[in-house]
Amino acid sequence: MTTNDTLAAGSFNLLLYTAQQCGANPEALMQAVGVDPAQLKNPDGRIPIRQIQALWREAIAATGDSYLSLHMGTIINPVSVGILAYVMMHCPTLEKAFEKLCQYQDIVCEGIITTGRRVGDAFQLSLRITSQDIIFPEHALNSEVSIYLSAMRALTGQTVTAREIRFAYPRPIDTAEHEKVLSPAKLTFDAPETVLVLDPKWLDTPVLNANPNLFPLFERHADELLEKLRTPTLTARVKQEIVALLKGEEPTLGVVADRLAMGVRTLQLHLKDEGVTYQQLLDEVRRDLAVKHLREPYLSTTDIAYLLGYSEPSVFFRSFKKWTGSTPGAFRQQTFLQSA
Repeated sequence: MTTNDTLAAGSFNLLLYTAQQCGANPEALMQAVGVDPAQLKNPDGRIPIRQIQALWREAIAATGDSYLSLHMGTIINPVSVGILAYVMMHCPTLEKAFEKLCQYQDIVCEGIITTGRRVGDAFQLSLRITSQDIIFPEHALNSEVSIYLSAMRALTGQTVTAREIRFAYPRPIDTAEHEKVLSPAKLTFDAPETVLVLDPKWLDTPVLNANPNLFPLFERHADELLEKLRTPTLTARVKQEIVALLKGEEPTLGVVADRLAMGVRTLQLHLKDEGVTYQQLLDEVRRDLAVKHLREPYLSTTDIAYLLGYSEPSVFFRSFKKWTGSTPGAFRQQTFLQSA
């Protein structure tokens, strides 16, 4: 079962950039995971977490780098992670930056909760996965840890290191790359939660070039984004209704409007205010579900067409090719070859 958890379009762009730097074709990757380039142009836009999970698989296959998530922090500019980075850049100390990281984590990714606390003679930054859509926890956690460490160094201009890093996933057969990238930290796997254990001396380290006059401006914008995330948009509510109604026939605008206790014209006008149409939302839901179903080998393409409310499989095939540039059969074959 998937959820409606999302992450910032900027976070998706960072992985896309990382893969490109390692030789992958970003346009091919976007097509493979069903993301329209226009979705990535809004710096405050949101992308479903399940699509970046699909991007991890495609990016690793395209680059041949199974440790791409560990290398991410060294490839990207760690202070380019959208509004959260700007807030942290203008905090007075690293401790305050950690506080804001934990407060605004959902802006970057709704599927991971980050908390910071002092435990004995150490400071612990903990990461806990909360989204069912994160099917590759090792990639999500590796990339977060890698980016956090790089960000600490960029913010302070000092070689901040962790005493210990505990990972909440099984110990890999070969840990040499983990040890190389995360040295000198002591590494532990199969832990209850992922934790960076830091010397508390780092907490009072000043953030370079922090401007106290800019801090409230960026924090205000972050607060607005967080409020939007916690208030479901009409677009999200319409998509939820479409998913619930896609059971063998196409849900009409009228039926969805009734379920939302709105008139058809009123619903259309409100969706226009959010920059979308009902047909766009229906297509997005169908595209996302089609990609998901095609990765499940026990469903035929005819079954999928029916589940998505198409009266004829041929209409589904044409729609899918328009969305992805590939037929459902070719997409499924490519997916199975890559996972073999």
